[in-house]
Amino acid sequence: MISSGKIKSVDFYRKIPRDLTEASVSGAGLSIIAALSMMFLFGMELNDYLSIGTSTSVIVDKSSDGDFLRIDFNISFPALSCEFASVDVSDVLGTNRLNITKTVRKFSIDSSLRSTGAEFHSGPATNLIKHDDEVDAESIEGSFVLTEHNFDKYVHQFPITIVNFYAPWCYWSQRLRPSWDKAAKIMKERYDPEMDGRILLGRVDCTQDGDLCRRHHIQGYPSIRIFRKGSDVRSDHGHHDHESYYGDRDTDSLVKTAENLVASIPAESQKLALEDNSSVTENIKRPAPSTGGCRIEGYVRVKKVPGNLIISARSDAHSFDASQMNMSHFINHLSFGRHVSPRVMSDVKRLIPYVGSSHDRLNGRSFINTRDLGANVTMEHYLQIVKTEVITRKDYKLVEEYEYTAHSSVAQSLHIPVAKFHLELSPMQVLITENQKSFSHFITNVCAIIGGVFTVAGIMDSILHNTIRIMKKVELGKNF
Repeated sequence: MISSGKIKSVDFYRKIPRDLTEASVSGAGLSIIAALSMMFLFGMELNDYLSIGTSTSVIVDKSSDGDFLRIDFNISFPALSCEFASVDVSDVLGTNRLNITKTVRKFSIDSSLRSTGAEFHSGPATNLIKHDDEVDAESIEGSFVLTEHNFDKYVHQFPITIVNFYAPWCYWSQRLRPSWDKAAKIMKERYDPEMDGRILLGRVDCTQDGDLCRRHHIQGYPSIRIFRKGSDVRSDHGHHDHESYYGDRDTDSLVKTAENLVASIPAESQKLALEDNSSVTENIKRPAPSTGGCRIEGYVRVKKVPGNLIISARSDAHSFDASQMNMSHFINHLSFGRHVSPRVMSDVKRLIPYVGSSHDRLNGRSFINTRDLGANVTMEHYLQIVKTEVITRKDYKLVEEYEYTAHSSVAQSLHIPVAKFHLELSPMQVLITENQKSFSHFITNVCAIIGGVFTVAGIMDSILHNTIRIMKKVELGKNF
């Protein structure tokens, strides 16, 4: 059996009898200072251990969200009608998607960017609008000429007024003109405006009466509008709510549509026989834009290659006056990638304060085409997009965020002005990893602090004690 004496022989910390030790004021002072120093350094070490440390690296993009990037947007165009507003996507691989509607919504707005009603529905796209095959050389003056001076008079006089807003230089207006005049002549013979007085077909030359066309938000030529007299008069402005006609433009189709509209005026017993025809008419006419602006919101998915997001006026059967197009816009929201909830983003910002800071780089900014810039002005935005991925201590991907920089400019265009977003996606990504600090390293540093401060204080106390003792010997005149 090992005796206690042998166990005591391996004691590293030999004890000095208390009777052989001496306490001093200087030692007490240094002990207090050493204790305070230990507490201060321990607090700093604990704070460093509890704080979040990160490391940043740049690697090849290894996206877990696939080969496509989602773009969310909410952009207001005060001078672009929802009737023709189109969202297009293209890229360097040859992708070219026009007039995306499935994930895009449009709302009519006024010049102050205020919404003026429910969502604007464009209706099914028409790939080909039928026109008369033969065009007579001689012009038939069948439709009534409407101008700024007589427009309101006749629209309020006739229960049904169908108006062709056109431009003489427009190819589609030129193709419509013979069919329109033929249809107007036929309807005039069947329903004499002076004797019957139920319907009038007229036309407005928008190059001569520009203010009248702008008042009815005509941006594409030709635009056929159907005005109804009666309960559709808006009390706030005194103008008629009206509909747009999007059907075929041959003589037979125009006459059939006009006949169906006239049929809605007689008594109920007469309307029942024409229910089937009237339902066909409803499919080719929709409410016309009540204002000249449009707010476009939604999202599109694009390939992760350089490409473009383009918003413009588009139609397969209308012409646009490029000099009159104004693509001024206000960006309410623009972001990339999957939506990150506010709670998750708040947690991430505690880790990486700058993540998400580029989300408002374009948000809330307006890009206005002033008169100084002239006509045919295209608004362009050049965006450089980089993915940022944050990984937490447990190797869990907390968030995948896309940051971007933006540079905007204006350019004169020979074609119809557009708002274009050039997208440059980086093949690299920023990887931010939270560094896990070792508890053993923390304990080691704490021990080093305690031992180091204790040792340094002991050395200083020894030096101070010996210095005081020597000074006392000198004062007593003793020899060494």
